[in-house]
Amino acid sequence: MASNDWESLMNGVFGNGGRVRLDKPQKNTAEASPKPTHATVADMQQTLTKQLEQQAQEIAQLGNELTQSMQSDGLLPSAKSAAPTTTAGQPNFEGLPAVLRQQVLGQDDFLNDLILSFKRPFVMGNTEKSVQNSILLYGPKGSGRHAALHALAQELAARHILPNASIASIDLSLYPGPAQEKLFLQDLFSAFSSQSPIVAFEHYQDCHPGFLAHLSALVQHGYTNLANRYVSQKGMLVDAGNALVPNAIRQLTPNGKYLVFFSEKGPDAMAERLGSDFITCLGDLCATQPLTPSTITAIAGKELNSLAQHARPQLNLLLSADGNVRDLAASQANSAEGAAPIAAFCQRCYKALCEYKLKHDIPVDTAVALSVKDNRIVAAFSNQEPLDLFSLLRGEYVGALQQVQQELDNIVGLDSVKEYVLRLRDNIQVQQRRTQAGMPAANLSMHMIFAGNPGTGKTTIARLVGKYLKAIGALRSGQLVEVSRADLVGRYVGHTAPLTQQVIRSALGGVLFIDEAYSLYRGKEDTFGLEAIDTLVKGMEDHRDEFVVILAGYSKEMQDFLQANSGLKSRFPNQIEFPDYTGEELFEITQRSATAKGYRLAAECKPLLIDYYTNAQRTNAAEHGNGRLARNKLEEAILNQSRRLVAEPSAPLDVILSQDFDLHD
Repeated sequence: MASNDWESLMNGVFGNGGRVRLDKPQKNTAEASPKPTHATVADMQQTLTKQLEQQAQEIAQLGNELTQSMQSDGLLPSAKSAAPTTTAGQPNFEGLPAVLRQQVLGQDDFLNDLILSFKRPFVMGNTEKSVQNSILLYGPKGSGRHAALHALAQELAARHILPNASIASIDLSLYPGPAQEKLFLQDLFSAFSSQSPIVAFEHYQDCHPGFLAHLSALVQHGYTNLANRYVSQKGMLVDAGNALVPNAIRQLTPNGKYLVFFSEKGPDAMAERLGSDFITCLGDLCATQPLTPSTITAIAGKELNSLAQHARPQLNLLLSADGNVRDLAASQANSAEGAAPIAAFCQRCYKALCEYKLKHDIPVDTAVALSVKDNRIVAAFSNQEPLDLFSLLRGEYVGALQQVQQELDNIVGLDSVKEYVLRLRDNIQVQQRRTQAGMPAANLSMHMIFAGNPGTGKTTIARLVGKYLKAIGALRSGQLVEVSRADLVGRYVGHTAPLTQQVIRSALGGVLFIDEAYSLYRGKEDTFGLEAIDTLVKGMEDHRDEFVVILAGYSKEMQDFLQANSGLKSRFPNQIEFPDYTGEELFEITQRSATAKGYRLAAECKPLLIDYYTNAQRTNAAEHGNGRLARNKLEEAILNQSRRLVAEPSAPLDVILSQDFDLHD
């Protein structure tokens, strides 16, 4: 359309000058037209409507031409920058692999397979089925399975292929026994009723077999039948029993969702629990590969780059880091968690930088250089003296390793035990160096047996082992979960396995310490105890490298206990003997305990206490309790001293005399 046509059109609608034209009504003179009839008015309205529609189309066309002209001149952003949408009724998967490879590194084949698994129902034309597709994602921990699924969901939602990016996740380990049936069905019903287009299932290996049968039916048939009749009340699945009720629910269907199963061991292991038909009916099998050293390094570089990009606009910091920082970040990766600790490491760096900004006025684009010193990350702000970055974190302990070593040094005796604990660090460091050099890491079992009499420090050392393994990067959290038979063995049939699994889950990332472990096995007729042992062995296999199990008890009884399960002894290669304390060591324990309580032992106490302790240990160390004997004698002496001070008000309040110890037993 020519420019004069455009002007005429605009004037026709708005009048000259671009203003809305309001023509004044003409006076009713003799020359005026006669009053129109109803038919004439209708014809005029129809004609006017057609003219307005034609003008609107011409305006829209001119607007599109003007927009295209401005885009070509760079005055408006190109339409290509908008989120891709479906074209001609078909979803647009173009360019997805390249997008995901920027977020998940080193898993190109896996990403291609994952994208195809979501594209499959559109190609096959089965998008109206109850299950869009059933997909198995398997591979090593921390290899990017979860990150890839979330990234793909976000991108598919942006392209309007999925209605949203949410994922309903079901942890199957929450349903270990038949008692959790109603909870399992309710969670399954809620997930299928939700707006999430994807339902993900985790930890199938810890789920009750009866519930796995429902999942197998969903994959094979698209629905699963329920044994009872249910009704839906306010989103809850309520058991209606045998009552005849309207709209009863007798089966569950996924309502057109993608079903995604996560595993580490792959289809063969899943077939053992869910059957070969389940594997056969899966739509796609997508496998990640172990992360190579070069990929781990690239991930570390990517995370540090994201850290720098985030720090500049938010914190006014121009962040730079040398190669040592990248290598330190990469060294956080481990076999238990894969590359996940790298992101956690960078997040800690960001939190520390936030603490600095909170306490200092930072000019725009303040330079901060990150480097590594003594295996710790240090930061130099505007060429200032470098400081330990993590020391800025509130409540963050900087010298965890040094503290544990100090606590070990403060423990009396047990030199061989302490030497073993400290050697664990050497193995961890060597395996980390092998990984960085591109060599396979030999992940040695760290499960242990502490054998010895009561009071020899087994629980204390177990607590320090957890803290030490966390400090050297072998464990995630390092907590100590101390249990006995009563915490693992149930009171009725079907109770033991869920109870033991719950304890195992609470210890993940730390140390599970089972005192008097031999009490779990009371003979072949003790079916509950044997079930607890079998569940423990299976948990150690399913959660390898995620936690450390320490069994403690008398030496002879522990050897008998190891025969209760054929796989038990091979899983505890580290058997550590805790010797009884000598008289001199018990005196040193007494002296240190007294100092900690604010008391001093008179010099006369030393030879008398050493003789007393030596005789007691020689007679029956197990009965006297080793270190407990020293603590009990001190508490007894403090009580006796209090009585003496009442009669001797001028005597020193902090001195304990030999007469305060009752050494005539």
